[in-house]
Amino acid sequence: MRSVRRIFRHRSMVAMMILIFLMVIGFLVEKEWIDRVEEERSFEQLYQEAEEMAREIEAHAKADREQLELLATVIAGCDDLASQEVWDILGSYITIGMMSRLELLLPDDTVLIRERKKVNVNGQISFAEEAERGAHISERTRDWSGEHEYILRHYVPVVREGETIAMLYGVVELGSLPQNFIVRPYDDQAAIYIIEGSDGDFLVDTWHEDEELGNIWAEGTRTMAPGYNHEQLKQGLIDGKRDYVVFVSQTTGSFLYMYYMPLAINDWRIALSVPEEVVLSDAHEIRSITNCFLVFEGACFLLVFLSGVWFVREESKEKQRSLDVAHYIYDVGKLLFDAHVKHENIQLALAKVGETIAADEVVLQMSAANQEKLTYLWQKEDKHKEKKKEKWERNMLALLAYFREGHDYFAAHDAAVLQKWLPWEKNMKNMIAVPIKNADGHLYGVLLACNAADTGDLVELFKSMGLNFSMLYRNMQSYDSMREQGETDALLGIYNRNRYEADLPKYPKMYHTSLACVYMDVNGLHELNNQQGHGAGDQALKRVAEELQRQYGFSFTYRIGGDEFVAFVVDEEEKNVRYKGEDIRRKLEENGIYVSVGIAWEKAISDMDTLVKSEEKQMYERKQQFYEYTRYQRGY
Repeated sequence: MRSVRRIFRHRSMVAMMILIFLMVIGFLVEKEWIDRVEEERSFEQLYQEAEEMAREIEAHAKADREQLELLATVIAGCDDLASQEVWDILGSYITIGMMSRLELLLPDDTVLIRERKKVNVNGQISFAEEAERGAHISERTRDWSGEHEYILRHYVPVVREGETIAMLYGVVELGSLPQNFIVRPYDDQAAIYIIEGSDGDFLVDTWHEDEELGNIWAEGTRTMAPGYNHEQLKQGLIDGKRDYVVFVSQTTGSFLYMYYMPLAINDWRIALSVPEEVVLSDAHEIRSITNCFLVFEGACFLLVFLSGVWFVREESKEKQRSLDVAHYIYDVGKLLFDAHVKHENIQLALAKVGETIAADEVVLQMSAANQEKLTYLWQKEDKHKEKKKEKWERNMLALLAYFREGHDYFAAHDAAVLQKWLPWEKNMKNMIAVPIKNADGHLYGVLLACNAADTGDLVELFKSMGLNFSMLYRNMQSYDSMREQGETDALLGIYNRNRYEADLPKYPKMYHTSLACVYMDVNGLHELNNQQGHGAGDQALKRVAEELQRQYGFSFTYRIGGDEFVAFVVDEEEKNVRYKGEDIRRKLEENGIYVSVGIAWEKAISDMDTLVKSEEKQMYERKQQFYEYTRYQRGY
């Protein structure tokens, strides 16, 4: 019997030794396999993050171009490019995208800057050359002021009557550009490069962030990893290809893993690089664990092996859970990135939050710029949604008061507490809420969820979601501010032609009994400006705007040209509309301001263009009569 046991134990030891030997061989093979897989995963992640970074930069450039074009349109409507209105536009710009400030290049090679100064840049910037190129982003250059080492200029033409009268540009400070990026590749461990493909000049280089921007080719030939060569990298950047490369850093002497691709801006290229220790950090961690397994191998091999399997599995689950949470937060942030324009994304983001935390309801309430309460509701089961929405709108005051006391979240799981906060809900199991704040920390709304899955990290996860919605509110504020500037006449404070053209298609849907259009033109404004100065002309326009608003209200009154105004009157009798128009004309004439008025009133509107042209024709007939009667001549 002992012999049998000895043979069994001997065979067990042999089997154990063979298993240990096979394990060691397996670990060596596994090491190489892990390194290769981690390298491939790194290249894939570099590719994905470079694509995301490229989309962000291109989106910033597009948004900047749209802002500049909108402001250029406003500036083109100014009679004098050196007027107070233009200075106000330049000085009021708030950094949102990549641009830090606005400047206006004039045909005499002078620049209007936000400090209300006019600077001669002859020899540094040529209006003729920039105007010939149209809307564009310049190459890397030195700032004319000498305040910044390198900048870019984002130009759009200011066009009036088909002629470029100035070039509006935004200054992009290359030294601070990386700070504006939202995407942080590899948790901010990756270096970001933006390179001009034509000459190799760096626009962004976060690897050498403490040094002056240089040129990628001026740094010489790099030592490459096996399978890669320097000429392949150089030609790939010149030709705008997408590819990977591994080379030795001239700064640290370690391998850098890089992915490069073209940008849809000029001939720019974007590249991301990650040190080898970051790329293979997971591989080093795994190898450390396996070494620990080898040290404690022996008699308790099976126990160690089983516990190791359990440990790896639990670690994988935890990592996967963390990755899933980060992915969910990223998805919500991506949906809300442009939700200030695409409002439907707000509902999609609430749905993503609800699915992430397995909630029955998710509610968002915010105060708009006009103090209107905006309430969005997502329900797992879409029942009585509008009634639920009305109840939430009425019951948010208590939560707002709670957060004004300084609390950074609210969570309740007790039925009695929930009944106190939500007396109209009978089946509530739990509720969690976080405040929505602007950049200054002021409270402007609440994000809450009901009947969410009770996990340990629910509070922190929901707080992270709340930060995304706070960013949405800030974006909405900035967007509404820019839109208001583009739709309001800076001199008179009433709506301008941009708003007029946007509102025009809406009027046929607004009236019930009638719609009237009042067209008013200030007579002799040009002569008044020449005789008494533009200040007198501005005062006359302000008086006209005041009278129009007094009679017809602010919401339907527009300045559509230099001396032309339009007002719409909804559901009012024709005699009242005409009486008010005559009253305006009479009161203005008493103050030495002469206007021509055309009024078209109809019960059934088939074509807004016909209505507007009808009263416009009347106005021009009266304007012609004005100049024919000498009793109106005032010496100008």
